[in-house]
Amino acid sequence: MKQVGVILLIIGIIGLAYFGYEAFQESESFEILGADIAVSTANWTPVIVSGGVALVGLIMLVVRSRK
Repeated sequence: MKQVGVILLIIGIIGLAYFGYEAFQESESFEILGADIAVSTANWTPVIVSGGVALVGLIMLVVRSRK
C-alpha cells in the first residue's frame, strides 16, 4: 500500500506541474481603460484531478506510516 501511495503521489505531482503549466498558458489578455486584464480559458478539470490523485497518495502514505 505504501508503494501505491508513492506512485499516486508522484503521478499527481507530475500531473499538477504539467496541466498547471498548460492551464496558465491558456489565457487571453486585453486592455480596458489602461488596465491589462487576463482571462483564463483553460480547462481546470485535469489540474483538480491531479491534485486529488496527489492528495490520495499522500493520505495513503500518512495512514500507512502511522500503523
